[in-house]
Amino acid sequence: MRNARNQILEWAEGGRLKPDNVEAALTTSGTLPNATAWRDFIAHLFLWLGTTLVAAGIIFFLAYNWQELGKFAKFVLVEGLIVAAIAATCIYGLDRAAGKAGLLFATLTVGALMALFGQTYQTGADPWQLFASWALIILPWLLVARFAALWLIWLMLVNLAVALYFMVFPGIFGVLFGQVTLLSWSLFALNSIVLVVWEWLASQGGVIWLQRRWAARVVATASGACVSFLAFLWVFDAKEIGPGALLVYLLWMGAAYWFYRFQTRDVYVLAGGVFSAIVVIAALLGRLLLDRTEAGGFLFIGLVVIGLSAVGARWLKDIAAENPDE
Repeated sequence: MRNARNQILEWAEGGRLKPDNVEAALTTSGTLPNATAWRDFIAHLFLWLGTTLVAAGIIFFLAYNWQELGKFAKFVLVEGLIVAAIAATCIYGLDRAAGKAGLLFATLTVGALMALFGQTYQTGADPWQLFASWALIILPWLLVARFAALWLIWLMLVNLAVALYFMVFPGIFGVLFGQVTLLSWSLFALNSIVLVVWEWLASQGGVIWLQRRWAARVVATASGACVSFLAFLWVFDAKEIGPGALLVYLLWMGAAYWFYRFQTRDVYVLAGGVFSAIVVIAALLGRLLLDRTEAGGFLFIGLVVIGLSAVGARWLKDIAAENPDE
């Protein structure tokens, strides 16, 4: 698809194709979406948006009518919707978008059920237990769903559970290393392990739905954001975080460069690495220079950011040009 687009654009730039015929050539080659493709896109967009908004609407409906609805009515409403969503999934099947939408709705509504249970019976559970229980309950659905979006929701729930847990129970390690440090390391380890497992399973070729790059990119973004935050902590409080944060950051950047440059070429992740490096370098320069000379320091940092951005953009453009299919 992209080869045809690039070829047509090259013909237009070389004068072998008239500008008035470029759009027709792109449409004929299938590069530009036709009316059917647009209808399918809009239908799927409305399906996923509608599913998510209706699930959110259930939570607001219960909150607004909390006093008017009895305990039995609340549980019947939420549990009935979950059963109906699972029934719709069974009817349409997991291979169709409608079936996946039903499972997505059930997954989101389970969160409303957990909140309703905790609020009704005042169990005294900590917030992290809500998200941990939510993630545990939906796990069997994820194992059979073959649906990347649900796995990302599950990963988000686990991240929230871990973050809230260490905010309440930092433990002995939290005393030794600090709550923020422990939390940052924990989230980095969690997301990095998920990323490695995800990419390894995708490379095996047997699990097709894991090979969709958008989901792997979300996980890579989460892992990269965590390790970049560790580098930030090292820049501004090296004694608190320790030198290991910088070492891990450099190792992660090197591993990401090797894997996403030579094994599974992914310009998006490489661009994220370039952005992370620019931000961390700018923060380090700010830490070193702004205490001495403010005006000159800001000017120098601005020039460095502009220069690194230009070099990084050129490098990414060259990588993207190596294989037009990327």
